[in-house]
Amino acid sequence: MPMKLLKPLFATLALTLCAQAPVHAFCGFYAGKADANLFNEASQVVVVRDGQRTVLSMLNDYKGPLSEFALVVPTPVTLKKGQVRVAEKLTFERLDAYSSPRLAEYHDSDPCTVQFNWGQENIPRPMPTVAMAAPMMPTAKSAMRDKALGVTVEAKYTLEEYDIVSLSATQSDGLETWLRENGYKIPKGASAALKPYINQGMKFFVAKVNLKEQLKTGYTTLRPLQFAFESEKFMLPMRLGMLNAPPDKPQDLIVYLLTKEGRVESSNYRTVKLPANMNLPPFVKPKFQDFYKAMFEHEAIKEEHRVVFTEYFWDMAWCDPCAANPLSKAELRSAGVFWAGNDDADRYGGGEAQPVVLTRLHVRYTANTFPEDLMFTQTKDRQNWQTRYVIQNPYDSSVAQCSEKVGRMDCEAMCKPRVAQVIGTPAYDNQKPLYRDKDPLALQRDCVSACVGAKQNGLNAAARYYQTELPQRISAEKKTLAQLTGWPLSTIDAMPGADKFSSVAGVAPGAVRPAGSGTTWWEQLFNRKATP
Repeated sequence: MPMKLLKPLFATLALTLCAQAPVHAFCGFYAGKADANLFNEASQVVVVRDGQRTVLSMLNDYKGPLSEFALVVPTPVTLKKGQVRVAEKLTFERLDAYSSPRLAEYHDSDPCTVQFNWGQENIPRPMPTVAMAAPMMPTAKSAMRDKALGVTVEAKYTLEEYDIVSLSATQSDGLETWLRENGYKIPKGASAALKPYINQGMKFFVAKVNLKEQLKTGYTTLRPLQFAFESEKFMLPMRLGMLNAPPDKPQDLIVYLLTKEGRVESSNYRTVKLPANMNLPPFVKPKFQDFYKAMFEHEAIKEEHRVVFTEYFWDMAWCDPCAANPLSKAELRSAGVFWAGNDDADRYGGGEAQPVVLTRLHVRYTANTFPEDLMFTQTKDRQNWQTRYVIQNPYDSSVAQCSEKVGRMDCEAMCKPRVAQVIGTPAYDNQKPLYRDKDPLALQRDCVSACVGAKQNGLNAAARYYQTELPQRISAEKKTLAQLTGWPLSTIDAMPGADKFSSVAGVAPGAVRPAGSGTTWWEQLFNRKATP
């Protein structure tokens, strides 16, 4: 069965030699998050870097026959036994959950609030308390053949389910021939893709599945591989990952970079932050993943697939809002953070917070738009930032309901105890003059008048909110949604729930009409929606 490189297993790190596999739909959405699974063909890589020390982890999502899997990774040094280990997919899932683009949700307060303070202006009130949130861490013959091809086997060993070989080469044609002769069916054009790395003196890490050992693991999918080495270069080689991809077919790459000092960006491609911290209409909440996917695609096309997008940068000692808890010390060490503490105590269980900052970069690129390998630089920027979007939920009521609620307020009954309280309170210097030297009937009239005025103000506030402020706000949020995604406003208006609160709410029959509402009784009648 001929093998094809359908897509790069690790678009920035590896040449994956695999049989054609179907694209599987994503599943398991998290409310309020847009995780990496949203991008079905996204490669994921974890890079831990401090000084010249680097730990790389690559997530295998290969779904074809295990007997036909192989991985070729350019590395700056020979990776010997002990420098490579099998990692856990959970590391990627935890980093993804912690740094995923998120949706923050807030709720409007009741606009129908009657501020009736008559007689209580000078009564001391307790200060509200605010709870502080806790911070959320070979044989002689084969040797002769290798020499003839310019290939040297630097190391060879089995690591759990993987048979691993580390190679050096002096000619790309010879390396391609060696790979083919040793059972690696590589795609056409491999020599041209391998040549730049050979010219740089880079080594090649080659792994394939040992089927006998893989059966012993009990896993049905391949586990990630993790490499530790030292190099002056802070980079990810991308050219091999594009080898068999159509030159104009976009591919996705998500890189989680864990460092000590500050935000990481590309040094040879423009790095930009995605539009964020904007308000979206409430009806988008069930479709947040669709929104984010459309928004990212819109931005990538606008930038012609030539930029690196920052999706997240945060000190891992805390988060706000938290889509998932920060990684513990044990989880950080599993991710390759070699400076994290050795104990397994979680930082919030008594352990000290670790000096780790996470940069999440997302690249959508093609072979034509990213002709060079991805180079990184660590900046001094420590200002936390995230792709966060906000939904401000309207108060679910109406002017009619407000009018009904206000209509049930009996000013005469409410004022009697207040008047009695004013009369029974000894006069003091700062008591309001309007309360002094007045008989109970006059005070009752004043209180009732203030109560009626407060009720009218509450109705007016509700009318402004439902008839003007809220429709205008939702209209602005719809326009923002259209600008971010490229969706037509007609499509947005047709979404479920898009018409709620967008029209003037009616007033209950017989209720007090808010002053200055600008609607007549017949407009209130005819504009009301029929109820069954």
